[in-house]
Amino acid sequence: MVKLRLKRCGRKQHLRRVGFYDPIKNQTFLNVPVILDFLEKGAQPTRTVHDIFKKAELFK
Repeated sequence: MVKLRLKRCGRKQHLRRVGFYDPIKNQTFLNVPVILDFLEKGAQPTRTVHDIFKKAELFK
C-alpha cells in the first residue's frame, strides 16, 4: 500500500511536491490536482495528512 505524505523527495527530476504543512507558522500548501491523482491511483494518506485534508475540506 502506498502512503501519501506531504513531501516526496528523490533523484533529481523526480521531485514531486504534493504540499507542505508548517505547524509553527500555521501555513499549509496543498497541490490538490496532484493529491487527487495520487488518491485515485490508490495512495492512502497517513492519519496526520488525512486530518490536514479534512481541515482543508478536501474530502467533501
